[in-house]
Amino acid sequence: MAAGQHTFTVHDSEVLVESPILGLRRDEVEMPGGKRSYREIVEHFGAVAIVAHRKNASTGASEIAMVKQYRHCVGQRLWELPAGILDVAHEPELTCAQRELEEEAGLAAESWGVLVDLVTSPGFCEEAVRVFLAEDLREIPRPEATDEEADMAFRWMGLDEATAMIFRGEVVNSIAIAGILSAREVLSGRATARPVDIPFEFRPRHLAERRIAQGVEPDMKRI
Repeated sequence: MAAGQHTFTVHDSEVLVESPILGLRRDEVEMPGGKRSYREIVEHFGAVAIVAHRKNASTGASEIAMVKQYRHCVGQRLWELPAGILDVAHEPELTCAQRELEEEAGLAAESWGVLVDLVTSPGFCEEAVRVFLAEDLREIPRPEATDEEADMAFRWMGLDEATAMIFRGEVVNSIAIAGILSAREVLSGRATARPVDIPFEFRPRHLAERRIAQGVEPDMKRI
């Protein structure tokens, strides 16, 4: 069989770990030549992130909303885009993005587009993220935050500065990097954002579908 033609059939699947925001699954997969191998997959709900863009009233320069949040996995506070998990059953990606922009930045937007879809760690994790561009912004009350978000800092950052911080190694969150650089292309006119109703092909399904089948909704984290 020519390369690129094999069907990787799953012969067996077992959930090893179930936790509020992820699961760990082991699949028995048929490899080329008939051998079967095990692959461990981190299941995830998927997520959204938002590049909220405005023009500085004094200088006319492009600015984007950035947050600095503690991330326990790396033990540091990271500059990131407003973002959140798709953990509400059946919720459209845009609805989640609108809620997260309100909760993390105290902003609402009249204009929305899709910048990029990305699979963050395809070697072992199902997590996929849709990054939106939000414009025509207005400030709205921000709900009271809890946990790490209660420590979150917010800042309007120049798009040029954010780009420079990527190349200085000061913005390392992969979702933020993809969002900032893709927004730069769109805002410069070198690329075009996609419509918000385009299907999110890589949105993870396994964890969400299992929780919904178990009656864990609308908040699928509550197990």
